[in-house]
Amino acid sequence: MENGAILLTAASLGFIHTVLGPDHYIPFVALAKARNWSGAKTALITFLCGLGHVLSSVLIGFAGIALGAAVGKLEWFEGLRGDAAGWLLLSFGLAYMAWGIKKARRGEKHSHLHSHGGEPHAHGHAHEPAHAHPHDQKTSATPWALFIIFVFGPCEPLIPVLMYPALNSGLGLAAAAAIVFSAVTIATMLSVVFLLLWGVNLVPAGKLERYAHALAGFAVFACGVAVKAGL
Repeated sequence: MENGAILLTAASLGFIHTVLGPDHYIPFVALAKARNWSGAKTALITFLCGLGHVLSSVLIGFAGIALGAAVGKLEWFEGLRGDAAGWLLLSFGLAYMAWGIKKARRGEKHSHLHSHGGEPHAHGHAHEPAHAHPHDQKTSATPWALFIIFVFGPCEPLIPVLMYPALNSGLGLAAAAAIVFSAVTIATMLSVVFLLLWGVNLVPAGKLERYAHALAGFAVFACGVAVKAGL
């Protein structure tokens, strides 16, 4: 009975801490929309970032158990990781937003020149939306940046979930709790990301489409602000 309660607690905390933390899904929604990621790519990036997110805390938790570290010390260390993740989100979001604004202005200038140049535009290719340009090679860095940020991001509820059963029932139950927590966290991330993407895709972008990258950067930046503010 006690084992079941611990596993249920692990599942509940995995779900609640993910839903209450917009940094677990908003960056993926914003960047998937701006960069025109396929569903498969969005799922893969979200899954890998979620895996790095939970595994880093699991490893720290079990290292603490092996070294006999107290819960308070591990939570203090997780707090340091949380600060680092917040600053990384802020920096990445701000840089991406600045790049997005520059890209939007460049596209606006290009459009203005062609509409006032006195001659019709007769190149052999059509201009695509800013978020879907085939020659944009910056996509390769974005998933890596997200992965690094999420590896630094701590799972604060996981430490007591690991420590309590490890001290009272053994490592087997602690490992089971870690697996349940991790699976629910990643599943919740994926579910919320695709639910929000479905909703976002129902809204016509209109003239804001040109600023998709800038808005995505702002969304990531806002998540960093929320993390730093402890929201």
